[in-house]
Amino acid sequence: MKNIAFGQYYPARSPLHALDARIKVLLSVLYIVAAFLCKSATSFAVLLASAILLMALSRIPPRIVLRSIRPLLFVMVFTALLNLFFTGGETLLWSWGIFHIYVESIYSAVFMLVRIMVLIFGTSLFLTYTTTPIALTDAIESLLAPLRVLRLPVHEFAMMMSIALRFIPTLSEETYKIMSAQRARGVDFSSGGLIKRARALVPILIPLIISSFRRADELAMAMECRCYRGGVGRTKMRARKLAWYDVAALLPMLAFGAGLVLLNRYGFSL
Repeated sequence: MKNIAFGQYYPARSPLHALDARIKVLLSVLYIVAAFLCKSATSFAVLLASAILLMALSRIPPRIVLRSIRPLLFVMVFTALLNLFFTGGETLLWSWGIFHIYVESIYSAVFMLVRIMVLIFGTSLFLTYTTTPIALTDAIESLLAPLRVLRLPVHEFAMMMSIALRFIPTLSEETYKIMSAQRARGVDFSSGGLIKRARALVPILIPLIISSFRRADELAMAMECRCYRGGVGRTKMRARKLAWYDVAALLPMLAFGAGLVLLNRYGFSL
């Protein structure tokens, strides 16, 4: 749980760190769309190469980026197994009862693993590792500014998202401390069936909920002491303007998405 990447900023000097946070939010959305456009083996290979390129551009150690997939490793493996055993095809390799493995199902499982891994890498590199929570809050508020016409609380919504991202690693660390304290008192979280393990989580959930409410109350009190009254009349210490390289960064991503569409149509498919 200490390896959760969401909300963790890694300070460095890189092209991704230098980009405007608003552009990085748009790039993240475009990258997610591009990941779901992949349908052929060639396009998935290019998608994986793009994730490696982003890792190099961010100048973040690969072990730190790879660490971000560990909390979701179970979900990735479970999704791959579902695609492996329950995706139909033409070339049957193995069959037992309701379980069937085709050549096409193997490709589907591998492609699903690559897609999930690349999505985690892309969103982590664009939104959390290279963007501070304050910059991300300002970016979301700026991008949602047109919704103020509909009288929507854009600033409050952006603030809530920023606080949620910021406290994910904090709560995960708190959970780790509670579990360590419970293990020191003889609680076993790894043995027994599913029901026994679920019951063993009760001594963790109750202190974690109490700790969450206490932290929320302390945060609200701190914001009130600093005279926080929402977004009305607020100014920014550093009002950043878009530079030419920020806008130019959108062009390679658009070309990347168009290239994936062409690879799906004319590239090598399985």
